[in-house]
Amino acid sequence: MPLTVRLPDTMQNWPWPRRVNSLYEEISAQSAEWLRSFHAFSPESQRAFDLCDFGLLASLAYPNVDGDLLRVGCDIMNLFFVFDEYTDVLDASGTQELADIIIDAVKNPWRPRPSGESVVGEITRQFWKHALASATESAIHRFEDAWTRYAASVVEQARDREEGRSRAVDDYLALRRYTIGAEPSYAVAELKLGLPAEVTEHPLVEELRTCVTDMLIFDNDLLSFRREYATGDSHNVIPIVMRERRLAVDEALRWLSGEHRQRMDRFFVLWPEVAALEFGSQEVDRAFKLYLDHLANWPRANECWSYESGRYFGENGARVKLERVVELKGQGYPQSYPTQLAQL
Repeated sequence: MPLTVRLPDTMQNWPWPRRVNSLYEEISAQSAEWLRSFHAFSPESQRAFDLCDFGLLASLAYPNVDGDLLRVGCDIMNLFFVFDEYTDVLDASGTQELADIIIDAVKNPWRPRPSGESVVGEITRQFWKHALASATESAIHRFEDAWTRYAASVVEQARDREEGRSRAVDDYLALRRYTIGAEPSYAVAELKLGLPAEVTEHPLVEELRTCVTDMLIFDNDLLSFRREYATGDSHNVIPIVMRERRLAVDEALRWLSGEHRQRMDRFFVLWPEVAALEFGSQEVDRAFKLYLDHLANWPRANECWSYESGRYFGENGARVKLERVVELKGQGYPQSYPTQLAQL
């Protein structure tokens, strides 16, 4: 029998509104056509992929950038999810092979990819070659480092899946901060900004960025839970906390909402301190303000895309956002998980 659960409204107090880039339709269509040219999926899988509208995610996440940088944003969102779809069905060895390919493609964007290699390599190479056209040296290094960590984390996720390993909550969050792909996404936003390391690595900026990343994790795991419950995918904080703390589904959702609120509250404490930082250069300070705006915008962008695309709720996103009720059907989790609802 399906479980009916109510999704907490974690973003009701977030003051940043929904914004979308005015070039969304044009640039998103270009990126989607570029991706389709690789024939990375079967026709049926491509149609399902298109319904997710990853160009919308980019256009919500980068609402104020020019067309060139928006195209980079659209391309990386498409690339993330191609890599995700390919590695979801691979063991650790196969995932390591693909991870090595996408790391090498970013390190060597001018070198033709080997014959017979997975198409993910050429998709990555073309994405990064285009991105480099207007990227600053500091941003290039930060993106390359973030990209390598992201790829390595997906290998760890595959190893967990292969070995049937279930991490503790804190251990899971430490890995999830990389598998979610937030760090490369932040690096894309600063490609043209030329921010020095003293800015992006400032302790307050790093803590603020972690608050944003954690909110993205909690919201993504919340809004993708219905989809992942159906397949038994346990790379999600909800089944992990259910197992670790012996919580029923609704109790785990309340826990998630509380953890999200803690990150949001900490963000609000940090925000005036971080926004007041100055780095001795008007040009750097102006670029820093743009970077902060990007970070603050991400939680709302992620929430809006999750409901507006077909990724998690198909055509029912608007209804689910309004009513906040979903049914859990499918494989679910092992008997050791207390999947029943708690007695209220």
